[in-house]
Amino acid sequence: MKTLLSIEGVSADIGEARPRRVVERVTLRLGGGQIGCLLGPSGSGKTTLLRCIAGFHRIREGVIRLDGAVIESAALHLAPEHRQIGMMFQDYALFPHLTAEQNIAFGVRKLAAAERRTRVAQLLELTAMTECARRYPHELSGGQQQRVALARALAPHPSLLLLDEPFSNLDAELKLQLAGEIREILHRENITALLITHDQSEALAMSDMLGVMRGGHVLQWDTAYNIYHRPVSRETATFVGMGTMLKGTVSREHGIDTALGRLTPSALNCFFPTDAHRGGLADGAAVHVLIRPDDIVHDDASGLRAVVEKKQFRGAEFLYHLRLESGETVHCFAPSHHDHPIGEAIGIRLDIEHLVVFP
Repeated sequence: MKTLLSIEGVSADIGEARPRRVVERVTLRLGGGQIGCLLGPSGSGKTTLLRCIAGFHRIREGVIRLDGAVIESAALHLAPEHRQIGMMFQDYALFPHLTAEQNIAFGVRKLAAAERRTRVAQLLELTAMTECARRYPHELSGGQQQRVALARALAPHPSLLLLDEPFSNLDAELKLQLAGEIREILHRENITALLITHDQSEALAMSDMLGVMRGGHVLQWDTAYNIYHRPVSRETATFVGMGTMLKGTVSREHGIDTALGRLTPSALNCFFPTDAHRGGLADGAAVHVLIRPDDIVHDDASGLRAVVEKKQFRGAEFLYHLRLESGETVHCFAPSHHDHPIGEAIGIRLDIEHLVVFP
């Protein structure tokens, strides 16, 4: 797959009098037609990096290329309007005095009238907004406003689409529905896109490539599947997917003894993030094993018990926070008809397929 967006060793500062480094030597590549996502908490540097790509913020070092051409470096700055990059803002930035179709048409106002009408009609149909074409923003729901904002950003046929926290103003159920819809639209149109978010569910639902950002660094840039099942650092492992680090000890039989029983790396899809340990672990070595909620099954018949410390009702399921006999805690999903009170000891068993071991 041909690389469309290339970011190589990019660093950026904020502040004039006392510059502060907020993006630190970031390198990543996004292929044509792929959807990438930068996931991180507030202050991680993801918004600044997005602004650097768009041309709204200068970088201090490194280079940004779009389709092979340099658009930003310490010595060169291509104006935002010359980058062929579309932007969908967090608050949608729709013009309140223009209808949906007029907002979309604003993005292609330099086209001839007939060509502009054709493009607007295409985008209204693509985003399922034809029936709402003559409504004003205040007459549209949040999801409909988002579709109009997307259509306006796509109108000029950008080489790259940037999305700044696109679902932050929507409720949890609607944001996942729209994330799926927008992903389908972008793939159908073969649009390359990069979004930023602090919400893991959005990131996993939208992205082909996912980057976890902390303190200005991209900790890992990989497929969403690999970041979940093959995290290269503890920070990534615990930030994505509610991971818990369970203590373990390597036994003579080359298994790993934990509070949940003995694990056998040779019988599982095992991943050692640290190169030095990929050839095996010494007997008696102390390790941490990554355990996720889907690795533990609630089983009333099991002799292994754990005490319910907290629980969250999620409709079809509960998320249980469980305390093991060792004092360690793990998470477990269980069908919602298994409604156990706080303090009750319930049966659990381990059902793990991807074993991730940290020294």
